[in-house]
Amino acid sequence: MHIRAPAILVAARQHGETAVVARLLTEEYGLVAAYVAGGRGRQLRPVMIPGNVVDVQVSARSESQLPFAKVELLESRGQYLTEPLLAAAIGWVAALTATALPERQPYPSLHAALGGLLDAICHAPSARGWVGALLAYETLLLRELGYGGAGARPEGDLSALMKEMDVLAGPLDHYLLADRRGDVMAARARLRELLGRIE
Repeated sequence: MHIRAPAILVAARQHGETAVVARLLTEEYGLVAAYVAGGRGRQLRPVMIPGNVVDVQVSARSESQLPFAKVELLESRGQYLTEPLLAAAIGWVAALTATALPERQPYPSLHAALGGLLDAICHAPSARGWVGALLAYETLLLRELGYGGAGARPEGDLSALMKEMDVLAGPLDHYLLADRRGDVMAARARLRELLGRIE
């Protein structure tokens, strides 16, 4: 297997002293897991931040082997992680994507939607500019994985969007995250708490 493509980094888990196992969402190949040597080193640590867009080269000798990856930063979202609300939003959508999607199945609409959502989170003047897009992404994820979900983007004031967010928590937890290791929904609960302070 040999892949070269732009990708959204959605997870980076420590492996050994200096390496990282990364999960990267590409448009053409879907979610790809790969070993990044030196991923925790001084040069690559700022690159291996969930939410970043990277150019990735992935290669493996066999289908059963965890591929090796070389990554190069295309767009950093690291500067937005100093703001707790933005960090919580980026962390949640990255963790949800990394956990819910099966590997190596392309979902071009999800790739495009996640890229747009991350741009909105980072560049909208306030949360009111991206909460609707976040709920639309969660709904699209449910629909793409076969669990229904309406196609329309949720609208309304922040209070109405928070009610919609509360309604979506059940399907996300039940259908997408029920059998997963770790409490991914805790990241969403943290985001909901921070949004509640500005509601």
